[in-house]
This record gives sequence, structure tokens and C-alpha cells, in this order.
Amino acid sequence: MRIQQLKKWGVLMCALALVSAVLVGCAGGNSPEAEQQAKNRQFMAQVNQTMEDLNEKLESFNDAVASGDIVNMRTQADSAFKVLGSLDNLEAPEGLEDIKQDYIDGATELEGALNAYIDLYTEINSATDDAPFDWSTYDSRMSDIKASYDDGIAKLQAGDEAAANKE
Repeated sequence: MRIQQLKKWGVLMCALALVSAVLVGCAGGNSPEAEQQAKNRQFMAQVNQTMEDLNEKLESFNDAVASGDIVNMRTQADSAFKVLGSLDNLEAPEGLEDIKQDYIDGATELEGALNAYIDLYTEINSATDDAPFDWSTYDSRMSDIKASYDDGIAKLQAGDEAAANKE
């Protein structure tokens, strides 16, 4: 599952940040370059923590989906949206603005996908004999939701890859 890949990237980024911190600590000095590296590491550590928090919220969302609980789906999605929104509040150091934008763009896509899924699920569950669900749209809507979700994950991964290349 893509979330597992996202989690692995997060672990990798944390490990890289720790290794970098140790190397800079051993090198000593407070040069402007060392200060910039410290800011970069701090930013990436915050992003990694956000991604870990997001993973936990998405697992809770998946549990709500599995149980078919629409109210809990919305609650868990809203919790995930708060985590995603926290990305926007992070201050990217100079040179990492594009990476931050990748994360924000990915978060926006994921939010759209989750909302579209909840809307679809709600429509299906609220259908009646008098107002049935239009199953002819189901496959295309699910395809659109999956494409949006995949695009969001790809943008998050692009941010991870760009960050890894800056190290």
C-alpha cells in the first residue's frame, strides 16, 4: 500500500536527518552553512512527524471505511485534514520552498480524494427506492478518486525525493 511506502520514506528521512545532525555536531562550528543545514533538518523533521501523524489518521480512516461508519469516516478524515493543514503552517527554510509546495500540493490532492470518497459512500448509503444511487457512475467516480489519491501520494513522494536530493 502506498501509505507503507510513505511511512518508509518518513523513516528514511528521519534517519538521514539524524545522521546529518551527528555529522554536523562532530564538525562543530556555527557557520552560516551549518546553520542553514540545521534549519533544513529541523524543517524536514517537522515534515516527517506530520507524515507519521497523517499515516496514523489514515489508518483510522481505513478502519472507519472497513466498518462502514460514515460519521467516523468524516471524523477521521477531518482529523487527517488538520494534520495536512499543519503542513501549510510550517516555515520552509530558504531553498526548501519548492519541497514544501510539493507536500502542500499532495496534501490538497489527498484531501480532495478523501472528501470525494466520503461523498460517494454517503450517496450510496443514503439511496432509497424512490431516489436510487446511479450505479452507472460508480466506476468512473472510483477511478477519479483513486487517480486523485495516487496523485496526492506521488506529490508527497516528489517532496521526499527532492528533499533527499538536497541532502
